[in-house]
Amino acid sequence: MGDSSSQYIHMVQHLIEECIIFNMSQEECMDALSKHANIQPIITSTVWKGLEKENKEFFEAYNKKRGEAKISSSIHDELEMTRQRIHNIMLDSSSNKDSNDK
Repeated sequence: MGDSSSQYIHMVQHLIEECIIFNMSQEECMDALSKHANIQPIITSTVWKGLEKENKEFFEAYNKKRGEAKISSSIHDELEMTRQRIHNIMLDSSSNKDSNDK
């Protein structure tokens, strides 16, 4: 029994590593493994925490990188929304000018 549970934990660890490659958070990983691999979230959470304990520096850098990427993504989204608003204002202004010219 011990060997099969060890293999199961190793498989979960490997799947978590795949989630990390895809830059997933712990919660996203738990959801994905629950949905696609039928692994209970508590198992994923427990193995994730074990990996964090064994690889503290890696996870600190990983979480920092994810946080920075999230901020960068938010800034990019905000800039895109602003660009779209300016574009719409210019279109409205242009159509109003054309209407007034007639």
